[in-house]
Formats: sequence, C-alpha cells, structure tokens
Amino acid sequence: MVVDATGRLAGRGAYLCADGSCWRTALDKNQLTRALEVPLSDDVRAYLETGAMTHDLTTTRGGNRGQE
Repeated sequence: MVVDATGRLAGRGAYLCADGSCWRTALDKNQLTRALEVPLSDDVRAYLETGAMTHDLTTTRGGNRGQE
C-alpha cells in the first residue's frame, strides 16, 4: 500500500482532502481500512499521522485527464 498524491496509480484507492485536515478523522474512525478493505500498514499509518501537520499534497497533483 502506498500514498499516491497524483491519484493515477492503478488499483483500489481512497480519496482524502489534499491539505490533510481530514486525515486524523479518517484514521481515528478507521475509514481508510473500511474503504480499502485492508488494514493500513504501519508506515502508511505513520505517514498519514504526521501528514496532517506536515504534508501538503496540493502541489503534487497530476495534470488534467486527457491533456497530458
């Protein structure tokens, strides 16, 4: 399991707000585990736990679909 800031990797995915404000709630309520139907790995959980304060994914998004 990996965090895909671009939203372009193949496979099952779950969306969270780009600024990280909803990550804590998603972790506390196990929303990601339910959405993905797999438990979160320790490294992904740690990334998301620190991410609400330090990661800004708004600048790492891909281009508009069909216009690459």
